[in-house]
Amino acid sequence: MITIENQYFQAEIDLHGAQLTHLYHKKADFDYLWNNSAWNKHAPLLFPAIGRSNQEQYLLNHHPYPMPQHGFIADQDFQVISQTESEVSLQTEATAATKKFFPFDFVLEVTFGLTSAGLKSFFTVVNNSKKVMPFSLGSHPAFNVPIISKTEFSDYYLEFAGDFELPLKAFEIIKAPAPYRTGKIETFANQKRVPLTHDLFSKGLRIIANQQVKQVKLASDKTEHQIIVKLDDFPNVCLWTKEDKNLSFLCIEPFSGLPDILGEPVDWYTKEANLQLKPAKSKQLQYELLLK
Repeated sequence: MITIENQYFQAEIDLHGAQLTHLYHKKADFDYLWNNSAWNKHAPLLFPAIGRSNQEQYLLNHHPYPMPQHGFIADQDFQVISQTESEVSLQTEATAATKKFFPFDFVLEVTFGLTSAGLKSFFTVVNNSKKVMPFSLGSHPAFNVPIISKTEFSDYYLEFAGDFELPLKAFEIIKAPAPYRTGKIETFANQKRVPLTHDLFSKGLRIIANQQVKQVKLASDKTEHQIIVKLDDFPNVCLWTKEDKNLSFLCIEPFSGLPDILGEPVDWYTKEANLQLKPAKSKQLQYELLLK
């Protein structure tokens, strides 16, 4: 486990999966991140897939490859390549085991850096293969809601900011046989401030389709403490809590890529929203958490 900190915040990161496991507000003495066995993750990374693939596989030029839900990166060990008191950079790369799923020589570098305002997360994907590498990348942080005690889940709201037109729209999702897109778009909300309820997720996860959304704020009128997720380089954001369980967390997930539409395995060279990285090139993405 790696610890970084500054005057305001402290973060802990697991080298297995480069997963952020704790994010403490030092003065107020609370953790922003979910830690409970009812969902035994905290902030997993998603690579090279987002969501579940049809028939647990995908295609590359008509050749099928297996792919676990959200990819395999959460099960990979990372190495520390640099560290200061308030920042750490981690790296993992392709192995013989990963090439059974993803036949590319990739390198993934992840940097977590604390600031006086919160936490910045940087991702660099390198393609050392001799062919174009298609992939998706996402982050799946689960935040405690309520953020502090003496408030309830329903005391909070989500506020969306950016140069977009209402209504807020979402990709329609079916929950069975697994969370897949249907290919349709539905209305999520008719206003930029949306009261937070568990019923909001009765249909399962909600992926906002308005790509002009630039940030999502989780806040309550009953506390000054809040979380703003600035999406920066990520064009979509997914909202999720464990449906039908009324658990006290909410995931606000920056996505660059989308789950499959229910049907047959999809060729990643033509899949909607996938990134296509040329040989010997790299791609950088970042997002930021502003914390109070």
